[in-house]
Amino acid sequence: MRLQTLLLCLLGLCVFNALAADSQAINIEKGEGYEIIDPPQPTDDPNKVEVIEFFWYGCPHCYRFEPVLQKWLTTKPDHVNYIPQPAAFSSIWAKHARAFYTAEALGVLDKMHKDFFDAIQVDKKRLDKEDVLAEFFVGHGVDKKDFDDTYNSFLVDAKTKQTEAIPGRYGVTGVPAVVVNGKYRISGSTAKSYENMIKVMDYLIAKEFAAMNAAKPAQ
Repeated sequence: MRLQTLLLCLLGLCVFNALAADSQAINIEKGEGYEIIDPPQPTDDPNKVEVIEFFWYGCPHCYRFEPVLQKWLTTKPDHVNYIPQPAAFSSIWAKHARAFYTAEALGVLDKMHKDFFDAIQVDKKRLDKEDVLAEFFVGHGVDKKDFDDTYNSFLVDAKTKQTEAIPGRYGVTGVPAVVVNGKYRISGSTAKSYENMIKVMDYLIAKEFAAMNAAKPAQ
């Protein structure tokens, strides 16, 4: 598992080092910057354009992409359903995913998400053991018993196990990656830069929203 994690990180490092050196332009209208998912996957809300962000707290490239994405979220159209999706390609990734679902269930995800990234990426904390995670949650105002009960709950356990299979549905093999409406996959290797990832997202969102409106029956 550690070797798999290392290989995934090294792959991402090569891709994103290239991005930093050469943030080249892409022609989105000619199909550059993204890949088509075949077959397309169903979405949670057919009335909105779904955007899924695949990430791992231990990924430095996800950490660098995060502020770019957060800026985009402040202007996100109302017709977009944004879903943050932790990936679990190894046992350590799965523990971080479990922490994500625990924070979500406890209603503290918004205030802990960035801090969790910072703790791993800046403070170099592993945060991959239950007692260490409990201490981190308590430091953010969560009752220890509430953490224990939620972290080991059936709901969090089920979501964590499901997470292991979700990336495969979309052909996602590394992070950060974004899937638009179950049809298009965007990554660093396809978009060439963090900023281009956002541009491709916006283009595909507009394309899908226009298609949704065109498919609606005339009033």
